[in-house]
Amino acid sequence: MLHVIRFILVGLGLTVCVSVYGQEIPQGVVMFNAAKAQWKKDPNGEQANIYGDQAKPGPYLFLRKPLPGRSGASAPHTHPDDRTYTVISGTWYVGFGTKYDESKLIPLTAGSYYTEPAGVPHFTVIKDEGVVVQVSGAGPSRVIPVDAAKQ
Repeated sequence: MLHVIRFILVGLGLTVCVSVYGQEIPQGVVMFNAAKAQWKKDPNGEQANIYGDQAKPGPYLFLRKPLPGRSGASAPHTHPDDRTYTVISGTWYVGFGTKYDESKLIPLTAGSYYTEPAGVPHFTVIKDEGVVVQVSGAGPSRVIPVDAAKQ
């Protein structure tokens, strides 16, 4: 019987501790714990969706880890939505124009931020050190390749 009473007291103590120190997250709050990120691989790297879906209408936010190295360079392209980028780690190299030009690359280190209006042609390169970048916008969004021959 003493064992049962101890068990009940421990249970009550834990309940009090959780209610005092635990916190309910209010409805509408979105939290993302990077340690629990669910990275999905694709041919160009990895992506962890935080909020929304860029293929659907509405706001979205995701983390992107492109493959490093020259093969990680993107061809010039645009997006149909305004986007914001925050460099989380590493260095993100971005250039603007309809033709890839390494001399136009701008290095953005961890903590850097920039906005990219819809329809602005750009290209990126991920060098050997790699990068994690946070991207947000309002979908639906997609990559629209720039055909420089038509310019």
